[in-house]
Amino acid sequence: MNTPIKSIIEALLFVNEQPVTLEQIKSLFDEADIKVIRDVLLQLQSEYNQGNRGIRIIEIAGGFQMVTYSECVHFLKKFYSKKQLSRLSTPALETLAIIAYKQPISRQEIELIRGVNVDGVVTSLTERGLIRITGRRESLGRPFVYGTTKKFLEYFGLKSLSDLPKIEDFSKMVPRDEVDVSEGSSEESSGGNSANNDSKTQDSLASDIDLDGKEKIDNYEETKEEA
Repeated sequence: MNTPIKSIIEALLFVNEQPVTLEQIKSLFDEADIKVIRDVLLQLQSEYNQGNRGIRIIEIAGGFQMVTYSECVHFLKKFYSKKQLSRLSTPALETLAIIAYKQPISRQEIELIRGVNVDGVVTSLTERGLIRITGRRESLGRPFVYGTTKKFLEYFGLKSLSDLPKIEDFSKMVPRDEVDVSEGSSEESSGGNSANNDSKTQDSLASDIDLDGKEKIDNYEETKEEA
């Protein structure tokens, strides 16, 4: 079989819903090294960009992935308008922003910033795979601390956490029609507080989180991430 390596890599990206890493691709070939594979990926990336195609190849979450060209998204949404979207509620988006910028952070610390109970939101974000437990605080009760996941990077189209925008711009990363702004979101219901009355806006959240990434609460010694 003399199938060109570029064709194989292109097909591999096409059939995978998740980003494919250089190491995963290298495992398919006996001789090709990482540099050769990266060069092929960059060549493919350039061809898709210059060819004015509806598909792009991007580097995201430690790998490469085929995605829909942003200018085509509106038309795809119209085509699949009857499909129920899994939206993030406003409370969930606010909580996710705090975790993203303050991780590792405990549930109690999140509640100090937001001013409401976040049990339901944290549970929902965990079930969606956007956050996970990363360890425990060395403080009274040794509470769990949370951090974001690889799926979080994929959801927001980030290569790494270093690509996060300023906290006040975080909500702009999510298309408006993918945010559930209805009152009394089910994600907040377990806390018994209405998101409309008690949750903070993105602007006030930004004021509670310093630009250097330090929230206005006491810091605790962080434990190593648990496997």
